[in-house]
Amino acid sequence: MAETVTLKGNTVSLVGPTLNVGDKAPVAVVVATDLSEKEIGGAKDKVQLIITVPSLDTPVCETETKKFNELVSGLDVDVTVVSMDLPFAEKRFCEGFNIGNITVASDFRYRDMEKYGVLIGEGALKGILARAVFIVDKDGKIAYKQLVPEITQEPNYDDVLENLKKLI
Repeated sequence: MAETVTLKGNTVSLVGPTLNVGDKAPVAVVVATDLSEKEIGGAKDKVQLIITVPSLDTPVCETETKKFNELVSGLDVDVTVVSMDLPFAEKRFCEGFNIGNITVASDFRYRDMEKYGVLIGEGALKGILARAVFIVDKDGKIAYKQLVPEITQEPNYDDVLENLKKLI
């Protein structure tokens, strides 16, 4: 059964499987701001931090992306923030806010983030991504998951960083 989150208190269902800590992180293909494709998930030579947000054009997503850009500075981790925004808009966002420590990418082409169970399946935001954070270890297993229960709220950054630092 798919997971649910709320949007301003109203329950919305997510599409895709429910992934948990210990599960294999699916390989997903997203599109970077230069229109190149990037594979996320699966086994890699670095720990991965995969962050999904509804749209960079909202105050909470803007704040979250800027905050993660600052928090991971100097850490040896592959960080990708994924939204359904087009790469052109993401590029303007990154240039406007000097986002350089993380990759900002779009799931518009393949909608692969459904593999992570974070695609909103109903309501006003149907078809975009819920707010979630996954840490994937070098072996490609999900080491941490935070599905933010209310879309309009930011994630628990301290919890993410604490768990991330255990793996790097």
